[in-house]
Amino acid sequence: MDGAYYRDVLRQQMLPGIRQLAGDVYVLQQDNAPAHRALDTVELLRRETPSFILPDLWPANSPDLNPVDYSIWGCVQQRVGLYQKPVNDVNQLKQRLTEIWSGVKQTVVDEAIDEWRRCLQACVRAEGRHFEHLL
Repeated sequence: MDGAYYRDVLRQQMLPGIRQLAGDVYVLQQDNAPAHRALDTVELLRRETPSFILPDLWPANSPDLNPVDYSIWGCVQQRVGLYQKPVNDVNQLKQRLTEIWSGVKQTVVDEAIDEWRRCLQACVRAEGRHFEHLL
């Protein structure tokens, strides 16, 4: 994802949506994707979010705290695997993923968010250490 495109989506859609749901009480964390750690993106987030965890202060691979990684992506991967025909190229994969994503029901997203809350609570109880055994 292009950094400028990501910043526009962040500024115009994501941050207003987060503010509508959470007001000023939230912490924004991102992974180390290039668009997320771009200097302009980091500066935007420092200015416009009440608490922003810098990319270098958060583990680069922390799927336990990312509902897309631990829940929704697994659902999408499973559905890609259900197709009988193999994926032959990147364009075909993009098309298949787009079709599958558009078919993901809101209940799947809602369940992932509910599970995410449980993960956050377990992470706090474990004081930031491994917490899978607490779920």
